[in-house]
Amino acid sequence: MPERLRNKIRELHQRGVEAYDRGDYSVALGLLEELDSINPRMADVLNRLGIISNMDDDLKSAVEYLQRAVALNPSYTEAALNLTITYNELGEMDKAYEIFNRLSNAGNIKEGELDPYAAGKIANEHYRVGKIYLQFNRLDEAIEEFRKALKLRSGLADVQTKLGTALRENGDADGAITVLEEAVKTNPKYGAAWVQLGLAYYSLGNHPQANETWQRALKELPDLKEASTLLKLYEQEE
Repeated sequence: MPERLRNKIRELHQRGVEAYDRGDYSVALGLLEELDSINPRMADVLNRLGIISNMDDDLKSAVEYLQRAVALNPSYTEAALNLTITYNELGEMDKAYEIFNRLSNAGNIKEGELDPYAAGKIANEHYRVGKIYLQFNRLDEAIEEFRKALKLRSGLADVQTKLGTALRENGDADGAITVLEEAVKTNPKYGAAWVQLGLAYYSLGNHPQANETWQRALKELPDLKEASTLLKLYEQEE
């Protein structure tokens, strides 16, 4: 391979990965697609292209990229997990389980179940994608991703809190309260859950319950500045 072409590949890879890592996915997509057209045998590039396509709801392209990544490197766990997530979203669970069984050689996994490690990894991916959607105010998509994460791994206070936050911002304060009450039970030391629970009550006009929630928060976490600030604002308003 000519040195000039090698330099171009290195430059595209570096710029594409940097754009991807900072969340500039449209720029990353263009750079990585160009790189793939020059060198179609870079599994990490295909994995990133698959993730971006998934986030763009282009699940067909996501599958194609991720299948190629796994074909190039059958032990590429991250790409296999992302392929499984995409198959799951397409409703093709037979293919999803086939990938995991082959990857982990876990022939004892029952139909309809996932290895706990695999389930945790997939849940983390759904949580990550959900936070991106939430960041861009794509609330319905964020809620869906957080619910998928909790379906795979229940009892995650941080995911429950993000789900409750998205529900409240989407106008479902009652649903938010149900989820956030569960979050503070899951982990009473997770301050964000208390803060968001109080805000959910407040958004319903139940100010006394919001006040009580933030007071409960300070009993668990005396240094929780957000709760202290919200209580002061509540007292001034009253």
